[in-house]
Amino acid sequence: MIDHALDFGLAAVSLALLLNLWSLFRGPTTMDRVLAVDTMVINVIALIVLFGIREGSMLYFEAALLFAMFGFVSTVAYCRFVLRGNIIE
Repeated sequence: MIDHALDFGLAAVSLALLLNLWSLFRGPTTMDRVLAVDTMVINVIALIVLFGIREGSMLYFEAALLFAMFGFVSTVAYCRFVLRGNIIE
């Protein structure tokens, strides 16, 4: 039963990732594209966690945590660059 739920979760998150990719290319403004990339990071983290549950390894959860930290920092840095023109004051 859990295998079917994992398959459905992987398919749903993969579809969401493809729709975010479409939004990334279609987005009319830069901030729409930043939001699409940030949402794609969240979807990739969900894929990593679901794959980690399927494999039964804690290594994937640590990788998802590192990816989340990198995604947060890069989103904040890019938003600061778009708003102010520089990252470091």
